[in-house]
Amino acid sequence: QVQLVESGGGLVQPGGSLRLSCVASGFALNYYAVGWFRQAPGKEREGVSCISSKDGSTYYADSVKGRFTISRANAKNTVYLQMNSLKPEDTAVYFCAAHGSVCVMKNFDSGSWGQGTQVTVSS
Repeated sequence: QVQLVESGGGLVQPGGSLRLSCVASGFALNYYAVGWFRQAPGKEREGVSCISSKDGSTYYADSVKGRFTISRANAKNTVYLQMNSLKPEDTAVYFCAAHGSVCVMKNFDSGSWGQGTQVTVSS
């Protein structure tokens, strides 16, 4: 059965780092574009980052550019989101999703989603 599971969230101080993992089962993640999204209470869901399976290109929201890095570990059927220089405004539930082969963020609405992992940035 198709499944995505996020892990790696937790409580971290401002300026700290976390690495989130998105692990797929039931399908080969390397054939799909994978996006990271986040949602804070009372806020709309925001596309954070994406990696294409068509050409390997990556996307980052302006709010995280230069701080976050998305990557694949195909042998582990996993996509990572390395988050550095974390800020309180990064606090949210982070989700990964897989769909298609290109990073058109709207397309992920009809993709496969995980259950999310909580990231809290606070002193």
